[in-house]
Amino acid sequence: MRVRRVSGAVGVTVLAAALLAGCGDGEGDDGGGGSGKPFAGDSADRIASKAVAATKEADSLRVKGNMRQEGKPVSVDLAVDQEKNCEGTIDTAGAEAEVRHTNATFYLRGNEEYWKNALKNRPGSEKTLSKVSGKWVKMPADDASTAGMCDKQGLVASMDEKKSERKGMKKGGTTTVDGKEAIALTKKGSGGETNTMYVATEGKPYILRVTVKGGDAPNDATFGDYGKPVSPKAPDKGETVDLKELAASGG
Repeated sequence: MRVRRVSGAVGVTVLAAALLAGCGDGEGDDGGGGSGKPFAGDSADRIASKAVAATKEADSLRVKGNMRQEGKPVSVDLAVDQEKNCEGTIDTAGAEAEVRHTNATFYLRGNEEYWKNALKNRPGSEKTLSKVSGKWVKMPADDASTAGMCDKQGLVASMDEKKSERKGMKKGGTTTVDGKEAIALTKKGSGGETNTMYVATEGKPYILRVTVKGGDAPNDATFGDYGKPVSPKAPDKGETVDLKELAASGG
């Protein structure tokens, strides 16, 4: 048995890409500012640079977001840490999967719609579907279909790849994100979209939210639970199907 690449892994990558236009290291707009304003004296690009650095250094975080991938809505709710422990859910147009990664093993439990999509046009798909229905499918952590899904370091590093595209941000006002005060940093994209990053004004300057409005790839992601332990439990053996064993048996 060989499933298609998990769309959620792609979805997390899309979320990271959304941050690219919202993370700078140039001078940008200093926003005027005054001693009574958050980040007074820092340019918008400088604030974004500090936010990326703080988010990289965080031991763990949780990302919740909605976007479009290949024209379909994708929702992600995933907690990850520096050790690649992770747990959460991925939903692509109703094809939902719960995921866990612990002790170098990846587990995925998809609903019927997920497995129908994953096994579409594959020989013996009905037989395989009956075996994985309601079960956690155990996969090697290096399986190509789930590569990168639980890699916090890779996720955050992708925010810092194309610095030339992340200059010229503008400071906006302050607002609240999940009860935390944040300053908004904005930039217009080449496709007419508006990219906004919200950075915590108190404590460490973590990224709290990023949005892309307009254009052909709108999305919205919030980041939280910084430093909160991510401790997924391996499913019970009776709830688990081993992918290698399933493949060896012919599905």
